[in-house]
Amino acid sequence: MKPIPLNSETEKIARRVIWFEEPPEALADPIRFMAYAMRHATHEEMKALRRYVSDEDLREALDKAPPGIIDARSWAYWNSVMGRYPAPPIPRRTFR
Repeated sequence: MKPIPLNSETEKIARRVIWFEEPPEALADPIRFMAYAMRHATHEEMKALRRYVSDEDLREALDKAPPGIIDARSWAYWNSVMGRYPAPPIPRRTFR
């Protein structure tokens, strides 16, 4: 997935979506960032992010989403938006 640029718009979104990290750190891993965005971003924030993230990027973010970030409802929604119905299994944490 291509990097998401750090600018005033993405900084504001990153501060709200991943409130526990500074925006440069949050945006450093775009797949992880988009997983949080798919769960926590508002419709307007996702519209803004879509200027930087293609459908291919979103599919990659879903394919590689870290377990435990996206909830079941958001998982079903974003997979449906990407034409994946029924949605594949949601990523699960595994314990060794």
